[in-house]
Amino acid sequence: MEPFTILTGIAAPLLRVNIDTDLIIPKQFLKTLVRSGLGQYLFQEVRYDAEGRERPEFILNQAPYRTASILLAGANFGCGSSREHAPWALKDFGIRAILAPSFADIFYTNCFANGLLPVQLPMEAVETLAAVKGPLTVDLPAQQVRGGGLTFAFVIEPARKAVLLEGLDEIKRTEANLSDIAAYEIRRRQEAPWLEIRTF
Repeated sequence: MEPFTILTGIAAPLLRVNIDTDLIIPKQFLKTLVRSGLGQYLFQEVRYDAEGRERPEFILNQAPYRTASILLAGANFGCGSSREHAPWALKDFGIRAILAPSFADIFYTNCFANGLLPVQLPMEAVETLAAVKGPLTVDLPAQQVRGGGLTFAFVIEPARKAVLLEGLDEIKRTEANLSDIAAYEIRRRQEAPWLEIRTF
């Protein structure tokens, strides 16, 4: 997983509340277990019309937001079903950070597992940043969002911050503790040998 440190990029304002995972990536695109290629289906139902043509009024179909790497959103972003395809689609499109007042719990957790940074900021701060002309900077080490001469601090759990800074997915996090796991297995066999599964 690519580490997240400091991101400077275009921020697309999509200031709706309760953007659910079905809007982020509709159910018909959940058949794949491949994380790449889903960006083209991001916000499919509002991004394209019934014939597959772009809706010019949708923010990600407008310049410069076609290349946005930051998304500004309303409260309860990522609510609905717990599909991990939602952060996959966002990341495949190019989004690396989402700024919103609140996130659905499972979506929030899935972001960290997939290299996205969900930043919780008051709605007033999100709206202020949406009015900034030019790029924003999301600085994870400093826990700040900067833009237009303004700075907003955000809070993040140290363990989750470390996961993004080091680019650790679930497998790499487990592998980092292999020596502890091996020591535990040896100790458990000594303390409770009757738990060993034996084949005859």
